[in-house]
Amino acid sequence: MGNVLAGLKKNRTKIWVGAVTLLLVFYLVVSFQRSVLLITDPNPVAKAIGAAYLILPVIGAWALVRELMFGARTEQMAKVLEAEGGLPVDNLQRTPAGRIVRESADAEFEKYRTEAESAPEDWRSWFRLSCAYDAAGDRKRARASMRDAVKLFRGGGSPA
Repeated sequence: MGNVLAGLKKNRTKIWVGAVTLLLVFYLVVSFQRSVLLITDPNPVAKAIGAAYLILPVIGAWALVRELMFGARTEQMAKVLEAEGGLPVDNLQRTPAGRIVRESADAEFEKYRTEAESAPEDWRSWFRLSCAYDAAGDRKRARASMRDAVKLFRGGGSPA
């Protein structure tokens, strides 16, 4: 029983991703089914709504696949960095509630920004920069930097 709980705790994020993915797939299937029902209706307005409604599952499926692939590649890069001993160490100061102190994250960020600027073709530096952006609370730039890291990791050339 203890091993099962430890396994659940260790894979908590993957379990949530799986649950949300299943819910989204269910929604996409229902949306697709409803759009087909509307398209087969003799009323031209219903057909138009069904055709428009058909776009939602297509966009949803595309976004789902893209995000799952992004997560898988990010995890793959993290495993490589972990094996190399290159993952950034989380030694940032925290508040009593466990939140990262912004000044501590900003100071650490400069180190990783300089590293990425000096090695713009190295996916490892972009990965670490992404982690620094995330710690500093800038999620938009964190994702952009991670996408650059993924592009370089896959051999896609320069991130910019």
